[in-house]
Amino acid sequence: MRNFSDLSEKEILALAISNEEEDSRIYADFAEGLRQDYPGSSKVFDEMALEEGEHRRRLIELYRQKFGEHIVLVRRQDVGGFVKHRPIWQIRSLGVDKVRQEAEVMEAETQQFYRRAASRTTDASIRKLLGDLAEAEAQHEQTAERLVAENVPAGTRAAEEATSRRIFVLRVVQPGLAGLMDGSVSTLAPVFAAAFATGKSSDALLVGLAASLGAGISMGFAEALSDNGSLTGRGAPWMRGLICGLMTTLGGIGHTLPFFIHDFWTAMAVAMAVVIAELAVITWIRWRYMDTPPLSAAMQVGFGGALVFLTGILIGSS
Repeated sequence: MRNFSDLSEKEILALAISNEEEDSRIYADFAEGLRQDYPGSSKVFDEMALEEGEHRRRLIELYRQKFGEHIVLVRRQDVGGFVKHRPIWQIRSLGVDKVRQEAEVMEAETQQFYRRAASRTTDASIRKLLGDLAEAEAQHEQTAERLVAENVPAGTRAAEEATSRRIFVLRVVQPGLAGLMDGSVSTLAPVFAAAFATGKSSDALLVGLAASLGAGISMGFAEALSDNGSLTGRGAPWMRGLICGLMTTLGGIGHTLPFFIHDFWTAMAVAMAVVIAELAVITWIRWRYMDTPPLSAAMQVGFGGALVFLTGILIGSS
């Protein structure tokens, strides 16, 4: 891997060509990834890909004038300290706003590259083109805003935001809520049954840890294997499984950790307070994202939690 300061003018120009080609393809991938759910924003990235292609054409034209037909291969990964972008599949999964933010970062990084490159060249025509491209990249934020205004009117933007919210609910909220409810409610019975049966915090702690981790693993695999997301739009199965498994474990661990407290009744009081907080969080999520009336959500969650809690107490006290 070479240092940027060691590159010749020929190599700098070749690197600029490679960068523009890669950025154009990234924007084209952004456009393709957004086309189905966000057609307006997809068109914006189509336009930006075309602009990067024009930059590449200008760079190649100057390269041919200066150095001939053969363009040496110099890529981002060949230059130490150069910008390395995340794989495109990682960006798409973050949604349209994150993709737009990534594009802004790319433009800022490219602008910095052109300014550094221009400062290292002595050829007037190369220096001028690199400086012009740096200015063009600086203006791309305004270009992006213009393209958004032209292609993503208020109504379309509102529809895209609604689609983004729906996707977030399907891919994150639903598996997370299912896990949190299962972890918070289903582990109540074994934890409090063990607590009242033995009267020891340490026993309740061990049972709670085992139940929480076991439930997390089970729910994670169940969610991941439920469907592959290709027809339901629920996203990558491994991601849903990970979210569901982690939230299941978190829901059970919450009211298990108080049993680290040695005094049994103190630990019990803290655990009960945590249970109330957990049920309140579940109620809020159901109201905020699942459009469940707050009173109805509170009654449903509270009633189910109370039944499981009482079951644990009755079994443990028998």
